[in-house]
Amino acid sequence: MKKVGIIGGSGYTGGELIRLVVNHPALVLDFVYSTSRPGTPLYDTHVDLLGRSELSFTDNINSEVDIVFLCVGHGKSVGFLEEHKFSSQTIIIDLSNDFRLKKDAQFQDYDFVYGLPEYQKNKIQGAKAIANPGCFATAIQLALLPLAKEGLIKEAIHVNATTGSTGAGVGLSSTGHFSWRNNNVSWYKPFEHQHLREIRETLQDPKIFFLPQRGNFTRGIFASCYTPFEESIKQAENLYKDYYNSHIFTHVSAKEIALKQVVNTNNCVLHLHKYEDQLLVTSAIDNLLKGASGQAIQNLNLIMGWEEDLGLQLKASIY
Repeated sequence: MKKVGIIGGSGYTGGELIRLVVNHPALVLDFVYSTSRPGTPLYDTHVDLLGRSELSFTDNINSEVDIVFLCVGHGKSVGFLEEHKFSSQTIIIDLSNDFRLKKDAQFQDYDFVYGLPEYQKNKIQGAKAIANPGCFATAIQLALLPLAKEGLIKEAIHVNATTGSTGAGVGLSSTGHFSWRNNNVSWYKPFEHQHLREIRETLQDPKIFFLPQRGNFTRGIFASCYTPFEESIKQAENLYKDYYNSHIFTHVSAKEIALKQVVNTNNCVLHLHKYEDQLLVTSAIDNLLKGASGQAIQNLNLIMGWEEDLGLQLKASIY
C-alpha cells in the first residue's frame, strides 16, 4: 500500500480526493493537511466520511509519504513547496494551475508533466510530478484533440460551456449562494478564462472564443464547441473513434448526450453533429472527477503502472 498525503482537504476537490483515496485498493491515506482545521475529524467537514475514516486534519506533514496531492488554491502550490520539502521519491500531483503552462513546468528539482492522459499518456507514465489540468480545459480539450492532432482546426473555435456551482469552490461569493444560483444562469470571464492558456498550448494555439457559464446545478460541465469542418460527419466520427479507441474514460456517443451520464464518474462523453460547414462537438464531464480529483488518481495509476481505472470504477447518478 502506498501512503498518500493531501494538502488542503477541506474544499470540494480535496473532499472528492479523500473519498477516492479511502476507497482505492492500493492506497492508504496518511494525512490531510490543513492550517485552519487541525485536530478536526475529516467527517466533520465531509459528512459522508462518517464511518469510513477516523482520520483528523493535521497541521503537520509526513515528508516521506509516497504521493502528495496539492489541493490548495491557485497560486499557492509554489509557496507550499518552497516551505515544505518532500522525499526525492515522493510523487507530486498538483491540482492548481501553478505548473500547467510550459513556462512554469520546471520548478526546483521538479519537472511537471501536463496530466491529460488522452493527450500524452506516455509522458505521464514516466513522470514524478504532474500538473493536473483544469476542469474547463479538460472538457474542451477532449472535444477538440482529434481535430488538432490531424491539423483540422483551421479557423476560430466557438465554445459555450456551463459548469456547476462546485466549480467555484466552497468559499461563499455573491454569485455562489443558493438564492443566486437556483433557477438562474449567468456568464463570467467571457473570452478571457484562465484555462484558455493551457488549452491553446495543447491544441497548437488556435483562436478560441470561449464563453463560460454558471449553471443552476452542483456538479458537471457541459461544453459545446463548433468550428468549420470540410469533411463528412462519418469521417469525423471515424476520426474521433480511432483517436479515443485506446482511452478507457472517453467515449463517443452516436446519440445526443446529457450531463447526468457522467456525473459521479471519471468519464467524458462526446457527441458529434454536422450542420452545413460546422462541426459541433459536445463534451460532458464531472468537474470534480474527470475535471479534477478523478483525473489526478488516473494520472497516479499511470505513473505506478496500475490499471488505469483502479479505484475509478464509479457509477453515474443518472436519475
